Amino acid sequence: MEVVYITIGVSIIVAVFFFIVFIKSVKSGQYEDTYTPSVRMLFDDELVAKPKENIKNQPE
Repeated sequence: MEVVYITIGVSIIVAVFFFIVFIKSVKSGQYEDTYTPSVRMLFDDELVAKPKENIKNQPE
């Protein structure tokens, strides 16, 4: 029965920690940008692809 009390106590501490981190992220403006995600898919074609590595120099 003692394990249940410990588990509840630890889960409450973890929940409070994540709640505090969430509140800080909201206050810092983490969720302010609502426009960019809606148009990001329109600009995916403009990304530059990385050049492929030279296959000849790889050891066999």
